[in-house]
Amino acid sequence: MAAFSAWFWNERFWLPHNVTWADLADPAPGVEYPKARHLLSALPLALGIFAVRILFERFIARPCTYMLHIQAQAGRRAQPNAVLDKVFTSITKCPDSRHLDGLSKQLDWEVRKVQRWFRHRRNQDKPSTLTKFCESMWRFTFYLCIFTYGLRFLWQSTWMWDTRHCWYNYPYQVLSPGLYYFYVIELAFYWSLMFSQFTDIKRKDFLIMFIHHLATVSLISFSYVNNMVRVGTLVMCIHDSSDILLEAAKLANYARYQRLCDSLFVLFGGVFFGTRLVIFPFWILNTTMFESWEIIGPYPSWWLFNGLLLVLQTLHVIWSYLIARIAYKAIVRGKVSKDDRSDIESSSEDEAETVKDKAKPPPRSSNAASPKGENGANGHLASGAWVQDHW
Repeated sequence: MAAFSAWFWNERFWLPHNVTWADLADPAPGVEYPKARHLLSALPLALGIFAVRILFERFIARPCTYMLHIQAQAGRRAQPNAVLDKVFTSITKCPDSRHLDGLSKQLDWEVRKVQRWFRHRRNQDKPSTLTKFCESMWRFTFYLCIFTYGLRFLWQSTWMWDTRHCWYNYPYQVLSPGLYYFYVIELAFYWSLMFSQFTDIKRKDFLIMFIHHLATVSLISFSYVNNMVRVGTLVMCIHDSSDILLEAAKLANYARYQRLCDSLFVLFGGVFFGTRLVIFPFWILNTTMFESWEIIGPYPSWWLFNGLLLVLQTLHVIWSYLIARIAYKAIVRGKVSKDDRSDIESSSEDEAETVKDKAKPPPRSSNAASPKGENGANGHLASGAWVQDHW
C-alpha cells in the first residue's frame, strides 16, 4: 500500500515543477490548502442529500402536484399471463418474429396481440407524470439554490472578472470556507445523482449521462486535489445556469402550462448554446489551456485535467446537436416531433386506438376543460415533447 500510495501521489504528476506536497502540508496559521482527505466528507453528505431529496419530494413536491392537479395516472396494464411474464423477465423487450409466432401458437393469440401485451407490459413500469414532476422539482430547487450561492460567492472574487487570477501564485492559493462548502456540496450532489441514476427514470442516453456524471465527479475531485478550485467554481456555475431552466421547462410541461414551457425551452436553448458552446470553450478552456500555460506551464496532471474538460465539451456538442435537431424538425414540420431519446413507446396500433378515443365525446371533467391544456403541443417549438420525458 505504501508503494502504491507513493506511485499514485507522485509529485511529478500532480504538481507543477519545483513544488512538493511538503510545501503544501504546513501552511501559515489561519491558512488552509485543499487536501484529498477533505473529499471524503462528500460521501456521507451525498447520502444526506439523497435523504433530503426523499423528504423534499414527499412533503414539498408532492403537495405541489395536488395543487396543480397532476395525478399519478396509471397507464394501460397488461393482463396477467404467466408464460409471457416469464419471457418478459428474461428479455425485457419484444421477442423477434420467430419467438412471436411460437408464443402466438402456444397461447392461441394473434401476433399483434402478443406484441401489444409486451408493449403494455413495458409501459406499465414507466413512472407517472407525478413522479417525474417531483424529480424535476428537486433538481430545479437544488440547482437554483447552489447557483445563487455560487454566483453570489463568485461575484466578489477576482478570478470571475479576470481568469488569470486562477493561476497567479498557483498552487499556493488559500481555500476559504465558502469555496470549500461550494465545492463539497456540488461534489456530494453529483455523487448522489450518480447513485440515483440507477433508480431514477431511465433514458436512452443512460450511458452518456453516466459518463457525464463520472467525468463531473472526476473533474471536481481532481481539480480540488490540484487546488484548481478557482477555475472549478467557474465551470460548475456555468453548468448550473442552464440546468435550472431545463428543469423549470420540464415542470411547466408536466403541469400543462404549454406557453410557459415553450418560453422556458427557448430561453434554455439560448443559455445552453451560449454557455456550453461559447463561454465554456472560449472562456474556460482558454484559461485552462492557454493562460495557465503562460503563467505556470504544463505538467502531467495539467494535461489530464484539460483532457477531462475536452470530454465534457464533446458531450456539450452532442447534446447541442440533439436540441438543434429537435428544434429544426419542429420549425420545418410545424409540429412537435418525437425525440430519439424518449422513454415513451408508441405504435401505429396505439395511435389508432387514440384516434378512436378522440372520436368519442370527451368526458366531462375539470382537467379536460382546463385552460392549461388548450395550447396543446402541435405548432409549438418542440419544448413539450423534448422536456416532458427527456434528459
